[in-house]
Amino acid sequence: MNANAEKIPANFDPTCLLRPGNTNCGGCGMSNGLTMLGRALEGESYSMVIPACCGIVAAGAYPTTSYNVPVVASTFASSPAFASGLTAVNGLNPDEKPGHVICWAGDGGTYDIGMATLSAAAERNENLIYICYDNEIYGNTGGQRSSATPLTARTATTPRGKGEGKKNIIKIMAAHRVPYAATLSIAHPEDFRRKIRKALEIEGFRFFLMHSPCPTGWKTEPAETIELVSLAVRSGIFPLYEVFNGENYRINVEPDGTDPGEYFTRQRRFRGPEMNIEGVKSFVEARMQRLRQLESVSQFD
Repeated sequence: MNANAEKIPANFDPTCLLRPGNTNCGGCGMSNGLTMLGRALEGESYSMVIPACCGIVAAGAYPTTSYNVPVVASTFASSPAFASGLTAVNGLNPDEKPGHVICWAGDGGTYDIGMATLSAAAERNENLIYICYDNEIYGNTGGQRSSATPLTARTATTPRGKGEGKKNIIKIMAAHRVPYAATLSIAHPEDFRRKIRKALEIEGFRFFLMHSPCPTGWKTEPAETIELVSLAVRSGIFPLYEVFNGENYRINVEPDGTDPGEYFTRQRRFRGPEMNIEGVKSFVEARMQRLRQLESVSQFD
């Protein structure tokens, strides 16, 4: 049931994942991601597991929901464990084709609090899809730093700027040798859809990292969300690439030479003398060069 069912227009597409009437903030990258995910999964049978995060708040208060598919709310640290159980149950009836099980979690429930169960499910190669919408903070509890928060970013718990760099979660998942891991950008919907559809054809654990601006936490304008993630890809700050079986890399979009400084200057969370743009440029170029090297030695059928 939708709390705002009477406000749904008559021409609303019932296959949409996120219904009208949800309480998400304007410019929320997660909302855009959910819309794109629903479109990519059109015609598929699937359920979702969502831990404590903005994603589960979006559902609204029981017994109403803004989601158009079955959703299980898990504890903060346990969405991969819950999803593993759902996957096992889905396979019990030999007369029914099992639906897909998708974890939808923020960076707090992925990089930090959920790392143990994430690693365990990946090591067991559970047959599920895990999507981390990365807003680089604990957005649902006041904007505290997470290990996904970039260097020098100001948060509720790092008012003078974070002193540590961002954890490389894709590299960590590749080390688990999962069948498929990839990055997603809501500024590249065709690439987004292609990767989701590819994941549906693969058995085993599949992991996605989606760049997800939070205007409240990033101190940005809601209308600039898509432009921000586009700048991140174009400048190389958020590279778009895939990793197959932990070994074979494929770059999907090459940076076009856009100055990374433009991405940072649009976010008030980075304003301060500690911001080292030249250092960022060196890091971005070194990482892209490393990805190119990995791609050059990768083997594809």
